[in-house]
Amino acid sequence: MLERVFDSTSMVLTKGAYSTTDSGQPQSWLEDLAQRVRPVTLAGEQFLPVPHALEPLLPDRGLRRGGTVAVDGSLALALALVAGASAAGSWVVAVGLPDLGVVAAAEAGIVLERLALVPRASATAWGTVVAALLDAIDVVLVRPPGRLPAAVARRLAARARERRSVLLPVGDAWPIPPDLRLAVTASRWEGLGQGHGRLEARKVEVAAAGRGAAALERRAKLWLPGPDVAEQGPRPRHDRYVRAVEEEVDSRVVRPWRGREVDTTSAASRGRLLRSV
Repeated sequence: MLERVFDSTSMVLTKGAYSTTDSGQPQSWLEDLAQRVRPVTLAGEQFLPVPHALEPLLPDRGLRRGGTVAVDGSLALALALVAGASAAGSWVVAVGLPDLGVVAAAEAGIVLERLALVPRASATAWGTVVAALLDAIDVVLVRPPGRLPAAVARRLAARARERRSVLLPVGDAWPIPPDLRLAVTASRWEGLGQGHGRLEARKVEVAAAGRGAAALERRAKLWLPGPDVAEQGPRPRHDRYVRAVEEEVDSRVVRPWRGREVDTTSAASRGRLLRSV
C-alpha cells in the first residue's frame, strides 16, 4: 500500500493508502500523479535548461529530452543539474532517495511546488514506478536498487526516449552505459580554520563524458554549493548554488574518454574518474 502525503511544498509518496496490484505494483497513485502534473515548459523544446556553470559540461549546453544522464559521487550535483529545468517550469520526481530532504532541494534552486518524492519503492515495483513517472514528468531522478537487471535499465532508457523525459540515475549502480555521465572527481570544503570557523562553500572538480557528441571528456572546477547561495541577488538561486571557480575554471574539451584508469599529474585524475561509457 502507498500513502500520499502533502505539505505546503513538495509531494511525498510513501507507504500507506493507495491500492497495488497482486504483485505489489502501485496503480491509482501513479494515475493520480499523472493527472496532477501539467508540464509548464513546451513539449516541443528539445533541451531543458541547466545552471549556467554546468552548461560547458554538456555537449548541448542543456539536458536533451529523451536522454539518460548518470551522476556519480554527488547528490548535490544531481540536484544542481535538474534545478534549471525546475525553475523553468518542469516537474521533477526523485525515486529511491529517502535521504533527500526538501531543504536541500530548495537550496539547490528546485521549485518545491513542482517536486515529487517517492522515497522507497519495492524491488518488484521499482521498474513499473519509474516507467509510469517517465510517462508524466519531465525529469525523473532515481537511485537504482542493487543489482538492477540490465534489461530493466534498457527498457527505462527506451521509455525516456519515447516519452522525451530525462532519466537521471544517481550513484554507480546503473548497469548500462548512459548517454552522459558526470562525476565529482575532487572536493574541498572552504571556511574552516585551525579549530574554528564553519563550512561555507565547497570547491569541486567535475568530469563529464559519454557517447556520441559527449565522447570527449569535459571538466570544470565549480563552487558546489557557492559561498553566496543564501544571499539575495539578481541571479536565480540555482545559478548561485553552483557557479564556476572564476580564477581556476577550465571547462575545455581535454581528450577522448576511453573508460580506463588514468594516471596524470592532476590529483583529481589519479584513480578511476568515470566508468566506461
